[in-house]
Amino acid sequence: MKGDGAIDMKITKDSLLALDVDEKGLDDIDRKLLSTIIEKFSGGPVGVDTLSAALREDKETIEDVYEPYLLQEGFLERTPRGRFATKHAYQHLGINIPKGLF
Repeated sequence: MKGDGAIDMKITKDSLLALDVDEKGLDDIDRKLLSTIIEKFSGGPVGVDTLSAALREDKETIEDVYEPYLLQEGFLERTPRGRFATKHAYQHLGINIPKGLF
């Protein structure tokens, strides 16, 4: 516990920094999921079973915990063919977008 018990902006920022949450609300596993799609699967499509194996994460956890926020914020697209990292994901992670991808 830091501070005087009141939660202010500094305490909030320090806490998020300690948890490795960035300015867009992504934590380490969110960034790892997106970078895996981009780097190992050329941005997608990749099926959730394959993504689950690559991340060593339970399929249901990916679908129920990580994907909703990434979809809502426009970092991930889910299609019948699989998951795709969006242009927004590349930009946020600082990864060059291959020419002609978007």
